[in-house]
Amino acid sequence: MNLIKHNFLFLVIGSLSFISCNPIGVFEKNVAFKNREWASANKPSFSFHISDTVSAYNIYLVLRHTDAYSYNNIWMKLYRKGPDTSYIQQVDLRLANNNQGWLGAGMDDVWEQRIALTQGTTQFRKSGDYEFTLEQIMRQDPLQHVMNVGVRVEKAQ
Repeated sequence: MNLIKHNFLFLVIGSLSFISCNPIGVFEKNVAFKNREWASANKPSFSFHISDTVSAYNIYLVLRHTDAYSYNNIWMKLYRKGPDTSYIQQVDLRLANNNQGWLGAGMDDVWEQRIALTQGTTQFRKSGDYEFTLEQIMRQDPLQHVMNVGVRVEKAQ
């Protein structure tokens, strides 16, 4: 019986240690698109509150698409507003390459891409509310075979 308790305690402590080593998610939200079409006029916004201005953060774009998506990239405009700044950034995000195919994680014909927009380099200078707005600026409008898009913000290790 002591061996069972000892193994159980070891498992619990090991699990807690593993969980505490993972990045701490601050915010994640996704928006689904009707009929798997993302029209350029549809600009999803994501608002979250930051109180810790000392820590660095990782910011990710989360994109789910089907295998039928016709491109190996996506062009987007990212709008960022905060208590002290606002800016617009145009980005070309890689979703696939010729050697590996899709770069994200897939199951059947659905692929999820988690693309780092920043990697441990973002520090929010002021506490307060922040907002990210995403706009697809591809030539195809609406952009076919896109299921949802979102933003994930987590504390960097």
